[in-house]
Amino acid sequence: MRQKRILAQGVWYEVWMAVNNREPLFRLWRAKALFFRVFLEVKGRFAFEIRWFRLEEARLSFFIRPDDGFQLLRIIQWLKQTFAVRFNVREGGLGTSGVIGSIHG
Repeated sequence: MRQKRILAQGVWYEVWMAVNNREPLFRLWRAKALFFRVFLEVKGRFAFEIRWFRLEEARLSFFIRPDDGFQLLRIIQWLKQTFAVRFNVREGGLGTSGVIGSIHG
């Protein structure tokens, strides 16, 4: 069983997300462009800082410090779900599959 995640104010968290089946989704320019548009939207909805960001073919990672540490899970959930749904709708897929992730603090 996974340990309960303890969130705190003013802490930097490392977040990584991997594409299902390690498919090289971010080789596609349209996937990258959509992800960055969604990322800008989440930045408009929530207050946080990004220190470092890396986008690879099948995963991405970044360091984030939310203004309200308890918003971290909502930020990541909104980002993953919104991107997955929009990408799947554009590509003819269904549901929210496509991106999974993990948070390390």
